[in-house]
Amino acid sequence: MLIPSIDLKGGAVVQLVQGERLAIRDEDVFRWVERFERFPKVQVIDLDAAMGAGDNLALVRQIAGRLACRVGGGIRTVERARDVLGAGAQQIIAGSSLFRNGRPDLDFAKTLADAVGRDRVIAAVDSRNGHVVIHGWKTELALTAADAVRALEPFCDEFLYTHVDTEGLMGGTDFKAILDVRRATSRRVTAAGGITTWDEIDLLDSHGVDAVVGMAVYTGQLPLDR
Repeated sequence: MLIPSIDLKGGAVVQLVQGERLAIRDEDVFRWVERFERFPKVQVIDLDAAMGAGDNLALVRQIAGRLACRVGGGIRTVERARDVLGAGAQQIIAGSSLFRNGRPDLDFAKTLADAVGRDRVIAAVDSRNGHVVIHGWKTELALTAADAVRALEPFCDEFLYTHVDTEGLMGGTDFKAILDVRRATSRRVTAAGGITTWDEIDLLDSHGVDAVVGMAVYTGQLPLDR
């Protein structure tokens, strides 16, 4: 399944290359909201909140009221998770907050799952150079994605795995890395990072993995109708 992504920064929809270089900025956010309304799942990420540079919470709330979406970025507290879910999001995506002192923070993961329901928690595990990265992909841990997934599995119903090495480059993704994560858990897995074609989406789907796509959609390289 294709899951379109809406990444928000400074009140606009953006696409970043490798999480850093701005490639696309569109202030007409709701043009994309309308375009994605027919999709059963849409991913909304508040990049400012994720990077600790303000937030787009008011905008996130509006989008969550209109789309069947999962929302991430700055989900560091139970209160923030409840706020986003209360606005209409179906699930929340927690990432860096699930790690502490270089390892999975199982206490917070349990607290979050107990507070909002495990079925509403997606754990984001991002990997670069074979290791988990957090804090906007700036901090590398001595931990593989498969190790992180195995530790966090009791506290979420789904994993979002981003292969940072290929993120935003539109050169294809790393199927081996994705399938390593798929094999490490019985939970649902969604993958992101360089996915560009319907062939890739279909191949991932055949392994039970959904595909989050951003850059290829916004540049028009991936047609939404086929």
